[in-house]
Amino acid sequence: MIEIRPADARGRTALPWLDSRHSFSFGEYYDPAHMGFRALRVINDDRVAPGGGFATHPHSDMEIITYVLDGALEHRDSLGNGSLIRPGEVQRMSAGTGIRHSEYNASQTEPVHLLQIWILPAQAGLQPSYEQRELPAGASGGLALVGSPDARDGAVTVHQDVGVYAGRLARGDSVTHTLAPGRHAWVHVARGEASLNGRHLRGGDGAAVSKEAQLVVHAEGPAELLLFDLA
Repeated sequence: MIEIRPADARGRTALPWLDSRHSFSFGEYYDPAHMGFRALRVINDDRVAPGGGFATHPHSDMEIITYVLDGALEHRDSLGNGSLIRPGEVQRMSAGTGIRHSEYNASQTEPVHLLQIWILPAQAGLQPSYEQRELPAGASGGLALVGSPDARDGAVTVHQDVGVYAGRLARGDSVTHTLAPGRHAWVHVARGEASLNGRHLRGGDGAAVSKEAQLVVHAEGPAELLLFDLA
């Protein structure tokens, strides 16, 4: 069973410095039919104007993944971390017992486009932590693991029973992902066009998947996507 969440159906926050689309309820956007999917709680598609950003604010008991599509995002947090996140990288922050951070567009002239993803942790009260990695080479033309509970294959550590995969596909590329019995998936097309088991998806669309043994993604043009393999 595949249920499409169209890009145009998402919630929106529009500010002078931010245009954000919400796949699930977030902030002032509330839709009881879309509160998340399994442990996946937030997918925000953010476009931040030059020099704009999120001032220092707190989080707790959440796994937060940042995935930059264009531009560069400047991160600072109460653990003392400071970094730039660019396309081709993935950042994971475990808020745990509490962390404060800020995120700003690193450019004064160009916007930054990013996805911010929240995943509920398997347990509360974890020690806050942070890491940032380059995407594996397998993300080009295929699906590469970028987040998992055991950090295998160079993935960032996510404290939940989830596999996070990233793919950058050229037109005509096809990739297959097998779901173990009882597993579910969410597929988010960050940009471009692709089909999922024959169902057409365009940039910003998401798809909730249950009771499917195998997922076949075919790029109908250049496409970039994230796949979440969920308990």
